[in-house]
Amino acid sequence: MTKATESYLPEENVMPLLSYSSSSSIKEALEVLIETSRTADGRRDLALKSILSAAFHLMEEVRQHSEKWILVLSMKLVRNLCAGEIVNQDLFIKQNGTKVISAIMQTELESHAPDSGLIRTGLQILANVSLAGDKHQCFIWTQFFPREFLSLGRLHSRETVDPLCMIIYACCDVNVAFMGELCGNDGLLLLAEIVRTVSAVGFGENWFKLLLSRVCLEESHLHSIFSMLNPMWASREAVTVKDSTFSKEQAFLLSIISEILNERLEEVTVSADFALFVLGVYKRSVELVDFHSRAKCSLPTGFATTDVLGYSLSVLRDVCAQDGFGEDDVGRQTAAAALLSNGLLDLLLGQLRSLEPPAIVRKAVKQVETSAGRSSADSSLCPYKGFRRDLVAVIGNCSFQRRHLQDEIREKGGIPLLLQQCVTDEDNPFLREWGLWSIRNLLLDNTENQQEVYALKLQGSVDVPEVVELGLRVELDPRTGRPKLVNCPRP
Repeated sequence: MTKATESYLPEENVMPLLSYSSSSSIKEALEVLIETSRTADGRRDLALKSILSAAFHLMEEVRQHSEKWILVLSMKLVRNLCAGEIVNQDLFIKQNGTKVISAIMQTELESHAPDSGLIRTGLQILANVSLAGDKHQCFIWTQFFPREFLSLGRLHSRETVDPLCMIIYACCDVNVAFMGELCGNDGLLLLAEIVRTVSAVGFGENWFKLLLSRVCLEESHLHSIFSMLNPMWASREAVTVKDSTFSKEQAFLLSIISEILNERLEEVTVSADFALFVLGVYKRSVELVDFHSRAKCSLPTGFATTDVLGYSLSVLRDVCAQDGFGEDDVGRQTAAAALLSNGLLDLLLGQLRSLEPPAIVRKAVKQVETSAGRSSADSSLCPYKGFRRDLVAVIGNCSFQRRHLQDEIREKGGIPLLLQQCVTDEDNPFLREWGLWSIRNLLLDNTENQQEVYALKLQGSVDVPEVVELGLRVELDPRTGRPKLVNCPRP
């Protein structure tokens, strides 16, 4: 750095940095101090020397000039100094650091080519300060919510979205008032923008998922964010406009929600409203998905409506895996009970019946189907690889230790249908395992269901090695003309 470059810097800001680091230039001093501040002992020692004040004033000074690299180094030093060192965190707030960082990042955001690295450093400073407690979080939230957070959320950069989510989560996690604002219209619009960004650039840390878990699952605001990602979805016109019904961002949101719920199955209990909204999304996707083209890939397929179908079904699977099919501790209907009272079981059994049989069964009964005048064209096809498995999984989870559902499935003729799913299928990984799980749940401690399986009669059966290994055979149902599995008497 030349003397001309250093000439505009106030001596009172420069000398402490040069002196403590034993350096002859600002660049060298900042690099030495950044390295020193990487350790807790180093940060503590620098706090005693009031290095943060000098670095902070230097940062304010250089942002008015063109030496951006000095600003970047100064911000990195401030970031390190505020990492777990309460003296520096308090001093940052006292010197109105949130306003200065806000001005720096807004200037960058308004530039022709925003420097995401510099903005990330600014967010990391705020993230470190936010961990100091309520007072610090209040200063940050007041300065940035909602307008400035929204501007940052719209920056399509993976570098910036992780610390942004961390700051928002840290501020709202234990602050009821801030969580209320986040769950209001401005906050939900902010989250919708973050979802759009993450769907485009991805994320590297779990703060994004923690944020969605809190707002969408625990606070039950999935409906609002989902609608904001595609306003046309909520309009009447969208029902008749297939390509406009779901957006890729909506499919992405459901994929993350499905992932979160599966990971936190024993930690988070969703509400009936949440479950019914997902069921509504699933029903709409069923109306729009093409069930006449054989699937070529599993989720995600790249087609928004098909992905919405699959991920909403995955969410329903895990909701039905949670305990409780009546009322919760305060007398409210549980999520699973709400799903069943709104026709979930009939919907799933109907869809499973409409699908063509698994590949191994189709192969075994091809000649019988032909003689009966049937063909695969009479049946629906799986819109993605794994769809049949997911249908069976939801039914299996519903029937676990729930006697009234076991009986209902028997009364609706579901046992032979589910026996047919106890086979391997290359288009439905783990179909056999989910099929056996479903049958196990239907038969456990249920004498009537056990007797029905035992009483199945063989008519026009066809042997398939993989099916015979299960003690079953394929037969053509004379009433429906469709193939099904029945038990095979052991010699």
